[in-house]
Amino acid sequence: MKLTDLREELKDELEHNILPFWTKYTFDNVNGGFYGRISNDLVVDITAHKGSILNARILWTFSAAFNSLKDPDFLHTATRAYEYFQKYFVDHEFGGVYWMVDYSGKPIETRKQIYALAFAIYGLSEYYKASGNEESLNTALEIYKIIEKNAFDQENNGYFEAYQRDWSPVEDQRLSDKDMNVEKSMNTHLHVLEAYSTLYEVWKTEELRLKIENLIGIFLKYIVNNETGHFNMFMEKDWKVVSGKLSYGHDVEGGWLLLEAAEKINNPALLEKVKAVAIKMTDASLLGIDPLGGYYADYIPETGNETDREWWTMAEGIVGCLNAYEISNEQKYLDAAFGFWDFLKTYQIDWHFGEWYYRVDEHAKPILSYDKVGPWKCPYHNARMCLEVMHRVKEYAISTP
Repeated sequence: MKLTDLREELKDELEHNILPFWTKYTFDNVNGGFYGRISNDLVVDITAHKGSILNARILWTFSAAFNSLKDPDFLHTATRAYEYFQKYFVDHEFGGVYWMVDYSGKPIETRKQIYALAFAIYGLSEYYKASGNEESLNTALEIYKIIEKNAFDQENNGYFEAYQRDWSPVEDQRLSDKDMNVEKSMNTHLHVLEAYSTLYEVWKTEELRLKIENLIGIFLKYIVNNETGHFNMFMEKDWKVVSGKLSYGHDVEGGWLLLEAAEKINNPALLEKVKAVAIKMTDASLLGIDPLGGYYADYIPETGNETDREWWTMAEGIVGCLNAYEISNEQKYLDAAFGFWDFLKTYQIDWHFGEWYYRVDEHAKPILSYDKVGPWKCPYHNARMCLEVMHRVKEYAISTP
């Protein structure tokens, strides 16, 4: 396979499988917005709760698709997502966004998870790029300012995880049942960085540039394990690491997102440091490749590799390995990226019902109990991967040696 072939296949995947699935099956034409849950075989749960993560990611995806491909239908879907998000998820009294609303839009989980606020900024900023809607940018800035006011750790640096609706302390700060209840996590910091980097494209202030520079420094000092190249996943407020769990997908995603952030703020010295770290993180992630060419989900110190594979890890692997190839020109990264795409085509894409299976088992058989649409199952990772490859192969004229 050549990179030009990969680009064309992924463009086709984006335009004829991923995005059409979301516009064909997920519109809630009774209560507005998008359904909160659809089973793998397309059974809609019309009363399912609607999550801020899913809806912010839909907003980002269709905004980014329009910004790249200029199809007005994509902007129409992005506007649908924006209007619903602005009306039902934004907390206009206390600031920030709700974690979850019910099927009718009533807030039911009102805690302020900084991870969710980051994705709100990410989606709103991308929609502003697509639409020029000033309200969208203003809302993104309001959320940014309330994160800095309430969640930034003035003593130890970094960002805390979660609060009650009114920004008072909350006992359980976990993002999900899979996470540890700690003050700081890699995942929240990674997506605050991603959000701030996107906001910086439309709000180029010295204030925000310094915030992004600080976040990159936090990763280099506290979150990237400089010996192994893996991310530290969970930390106490003073940055003491409290878990040995590894996430290969986050390692490879983090490498390219750190580099992207350093590029956007145009800091050459920092950029060179981050290039070396991105290579090290990509190499660390490739230790998680399974015999079929996919990524194991996670590494658990007590039990070893989780043998299931999730849809998003291979998507991030393609971008991260292509990023490493751009830096190094080493063929092994291209081989890994092509291998991930082969795995996805063979095992992870649902050629019958559309979109991708959430999770496949140790034999690469789909685990059909996982939903096709849900609080965490979204079009963000796979659509973004397609857009990134389309952009990188076109703009940088990367070709197989």
